Amino acid sequence: MESVRIPAAGVRLDADVAVPEAAKGIVLFAHGSGSSRHSPRNRFVAGELHAAGIGTVLADLLTHEEERTDAATGALRFDIGLLAARLTDLADWLREYEPAAGLGCGLFGASTGAAAALVAAAARPETVRAVVSRGGRPDLAEGALASVRPPTLLIVGGRDREVLRLNQAAARQIPGETRLEVVPGATHLFEEPGTLERVAHLACDWFTRHLPV
Repeated sequence: MESVRIPAAGVRLDADVAVPEAAKGIVLFAHGSGSSRHSPRNRFVAGELHAAGIGTVLADLLTHEEERTDAATGALRFDIGLLAARLTDLADWLREYEPAAGLGCGLFGASTGAAAALVAAAARPETVRAVVSRGGRPDLAEGALASVRPPTLLIVGGRDREVLRLNQAAARQIPGETRLEVVPGATHLFEEPGTLERVAHLACDWFTRHLPV
């Protein structure tokens, strides 16, 4: 794993990049509200992707100063335009990153990060080959949903009823290939035994199918 600082939308973002040998593709993670590249849930999913031969980029979408501001005010975690612009720049950077040269790019978004991932996918259909959302808030992507062309997998906990409703509505608006998977017994953070493993299994299958160029 390599720690790098990536220029994006006028700032530099810290990221951890891992590219296995003979990788099938590479996935950019967009973290949820109040989270960072150190999110244990996303790191677990990233580890499962590595085991499946898929590279990962775990990047902070906020600078250290912005994270402190957001922790105090919550002002930035719902700024989907800001987060999506940075995620889009990260996807552009990845195209020029030599260890990932020629690899198909996927986006994995959690909670509010899923909205940023969907906006970025709509903005870069020639770059993003697949999207996976875990407990996402696709409603926050608003007008971008009608422009999402890459294959999109929406994963929601069966006990996360309001978010499930929002994802059902989003699935009807996304014109590209879309699948909604409900994980029985899971709440929003997929903390119940076996539920995060199910998320990782679904994500690995989706990316393995859609990322290879």
